[in-house]
Amino acid sequence: MPPDGGVEPKGVVLSLPGLTGSKEDFTLVHGPLTARGYRSVAVDGRGQYESDGPLDDESAYARAELARDVLAQAEALRAPHGADVPLHLVGHSLGGQIARAAVLEDHSPFRSLTLVSSGPARISVSQEQRVKLLRDALSRMTMAECWEAVLAMGPPEEVGGPARGIGGQEHLRRRWLGTSPAQLLATGRQLCVEPDLVTELAAVPLPFHVLSGAHDDTWPVPDLDVMAVRLNAHRTVVAGAEHSPAVDRPGPTAQALADFWDGLQPRPTGNAGTTATAAGPLTQYTR
Repeated sequence: MPPDGGVEPKGVVLSLPGLTGSKEDFTLVHGPLTARGYRSVAVDGRGQYESDGPLDDESAYARAELARDVLAQAEALRAPHGADVPLHLVGHSLGGQIARAAVLEDHSPFRSLTLVSSGPARISVSQEQRVKLLRDALSRMTMAECWEAVLAMGPPEEVGGPARGIGGQEHLRRRWLGTSPAQLLATGRQLCVEPDLVTELAAVPLPFHVLSGAHDDTWPVPDLDVMAVRLNAHRTVVAGAEHSPAVDRPGPTAQALADFWDGLQPRPTGNAGTTATAAGPLTQYTR
């Protein structure tokens, strides 16, 4: 969505969804962000929902491949505006780890990186068990059969199925059936073995923002607090939100994002490689 008419354009936002998510997970933050002057764009990753991808070739979803997709998307978004328009990268959960890989590959297109409910390394043991159950089911059943099995056990988001999103169960079903099983298998495996790359990320000259809900069992909130300190990052904890703050509390989430970007010092023109300074590390608890 472009910035609202009459609002000074401040930059562009590129948002990446999580493992079983989609671009629609950011629907409720688009409006508040455009009202603050930010063009807000969310994408389905390769093989997610409405983006094409191989159904049975896991190598197409290697982390490096997905990172290169993000860099290509960044180039496409910057082209109409010019290099001086700030581009802010946001990644939720798996999307945060893909965003991290893209920034480690080439940080120059981006003005900042926000990691939303996305931790320093592999997911928690309880979530790893759920991902392994999902991968085991996908190795034996079709996507449609998996969906029916998930429904038989309870609400999808509570039994290891698709994450809760916007649009109700019918949207979840369409999103699930539109996603490549190879994408889920490959990226699910990545979440279970992801190394700690916080030290490497901290060496990148970008401002960082670590945002999460007050409760999260995918990466424990204290681990996200420590990661923020290691990154010298701005830290936001959204009260009343869990693993998906943009869905659970979109208003406070959008406000925290825009406040962080508004607080960044302007980057010197034509010197994209210099260290960018954030507003300073801060733990912000929203209500």
